[in-house]
Amino acid sequence: MNVSTSSFPAGPHAPATEVVNARDTDALKAARLYLCTDARRDRGDFAGFVDAAFAGGVDIIQLRDKAIEAAEELDLLAVLKETAVRHGKLWAVNDRADIAVLSGAPVFHIGQKDLPLAAARTLVNGNAAIGLSSHTTQQVDAALAATAGPAGLDYFCVGPVWATPTKPGRSAVGTGLVEYAAEASRQAGEPVPWFAIGGIDHGNVRQVAEAGARRIVVVRAITGAADPAAAAASLLDALDGAAS
Repeated sequence: MNVSTSSFPAGPHAPATEVVNARDTDALKAARLYLCTDARRDRGDFAGFVDAAFAGGVDIIQLRDKAIEAAEELDLLAVLKETAVRHGKLWAVNDRADIAVLSGAPVFHIGQKDLPLAAARTLVNGNAAIGLSSHTTQQVDAALAATAGPAGLDYFCVGPVWATPTKPGRSAVGTGLVEYAAEASRQAGEPVPWFAIGGIDHGNVRQVAEAGARRIVVVRAITGAADPAAAAASLLDALDGAAS
């Protein structure tokens, strides 16, 4: 998977002087496995972990850790970017447009209560793909409607399919919303990729795929694995098996 790069002004903690263009390549459309990870402070193996995850087939890695300061996040994103570019993959920033801009992140993810899409688009670099979380049928419909035009949404996520400790207090939506998103996206001509998210692991990934998802976001299924590369490859095999 090839990704193009262009120059980008570096800030004091900017990971690099290049930014990957995620909007004008097939990297995002081809992505099937999206991983969210914390800084792995308890294990101290962030660099090795993200390298193994990409090697196993992860297409996008998002660093999402509310416990770290901005400077540390930018330093870790420098590691993540170098690894992603080496593997020809993508990486993402969650919520914070300032961090996304300074790091030159090719993917920026927002929630329903974060920056509105139009505001996010004015802040991040023009090459960045923007994704949005959706939790209801109305939000799925709104996400699909927001894909129109050059400033539109680039992908969206549907969930949480099952309850997950990474989103405490968020009610699970079940596979019914996945089925709804699959049909609504099909009727809309599948304008952008969409991912099922929330509590997905090796034990239930086939259920999500059978409900219509062809792309998934995972956390513990890989972050908690003894062999991240093998865990990623196994998840992809399950997606392929359910789709065949």
